[in-house]
Amino acid sequence: MRALLFVILGLAVGAMGATFALSALRQGTPFHDGVMAVMQHHMGALRANVRAKQCDAKVSAERLARLRLTAGDIREAFPDMDAGFARAGATLDAALDAAVAAAPASCDGLAVALKPVGDACQSCHQQYR
Repeated sequence: MRALLFVILGLAVGAMGATFALSALRQGTPFHDGVMAVMQHHMGALRANVRAKQCDAKVSAERLARLRLTAGDIREAFPDMDAGFARAGATLDAALDAAVAAAPASCDGLAVALKPVGDACQSCHQQYR
């Protein structure tokens, strides 16, 4: 009876250990989370400026540039990405390059520049999140 109890206890502890190990392996790296958090912050700030009708051209250009630089870290943050993810990243890069080049000076211009960026983010998140 005692041996059976130890076998059952060993199996339970082993199952819990395996669950914790698999959970830790699935979480990803903090760098991955940080890249996405910084991009979300800048995109959210730009959208908030559009909603508030406070779109200073210099501030918008700085935020777009930061967003573009951070997007450049996506390949490093997701080193094992497949070809579809890489294409989605290239689409985002192109949308951000166009937004930076547009240098929107008004809220309407910023909203137009942000639309393809938001679409690229949304399509990737729908498929890979």
